[in-house]
Amino acid sequence: MYAIIQDGSKQYRVEKGATIQFDRKAGRTGTLEFTNVLVLHDGEKVRVGTPTLPGATVVGEIVKEATDRKIRVFKYRRREGYHRTVGHRQKHTLVKITDIVAG
Repeated sequence: MYAIIQDGSKQYRVEKGATIQFDRKAGRTGTLEFTNVLVLHDGEKVRVGTPTLPGATVVGEIVKEATDRKIRVFKYRRREGYHRTVGHRQKHTLVKITDIVAG
């Protein structure tokens, strides 16, 4: 059984027991409930929402908050002696999917 959920502007394919990396959920602890379920597949039948499935939810437990690897951004303008180096570390939350409720 799997589901496709929407969180913010991104869509994720989730299964029970999988650990998914979401954008940072600041200040949240415990469990999360995702109600924007777009597609639900139970092994035999596929249910597609218009745009979401009423009553379907995905429940997950927050494992930890972490930061991704550092990305270096280099700005450069040729023949002008201009260059800048900037770094960025994206923060994310790891969520373990505990249950998919069809509704």
